[in-house]
Amino acid sequence: MDFYQELFWLIDMRSFSNLWFWVALAVVWSSASHWVMGVPFDMVVRARRVGGQAEEDLETIVRVKVNRLMMIARVSGLWIMGMVSFVLTGLMLLGWVYRIEFAQAVFLLAFPMTIVGLTNLKLAQKIEHNPPKGEELRRVLSRHRLVTQMIGTLSIFVTAMWGMYQNIAITGPWALDG
Repeated sequence: MDFYQELFWLIDMRSFSNLWFWVALAVVWSSASHWVMGVPFDMVVRARRVGGQAEEDLETIVRVKVNRLMMIARVSGLWIMGMVSFVLTGLMLLGWVYRIEFAQAVFLLAFPMTIVGLTNLKLAQKIEHNPPKGEELRRVLSRHRLVTQMIGTLSIFVTAMWGMYQNIAITGPWALDG
């Protein structure tokens, strides 16, 4: 066999058997759980430990992020919702009707992140109407981080199960297409 043929057989450039897809999945969910509503979680931890100026900084950055999210939602929220719905529907159709594995992989990354985005928007609305301070703000952000991590855990589980199914169905001796 040719060296490149061996290499591509070993690496397997399909989405679910590609190492880079799993690295990207881990980075996406790691980042999503670190950036709670656009605020780095280490600021929450520092505000809890140090207080004072760190607490004020946290409250200020949360206020700025909430104002920004709510402005974007009010100005172009319907357009964004329409475009995201169009893209997710297209990915779902390409992935499961036309059986394009790359579209399945992108959908399994994008759909749960859309849910996280909606939970961010819901939290921003809650904070805008009744802004918490101090310990209550830290508790709200910590709880939101936990929700994001739970969504991420479920997403990674579903993606791993579907990816294993795809790899077994396509490469096994009992392959469905083959």
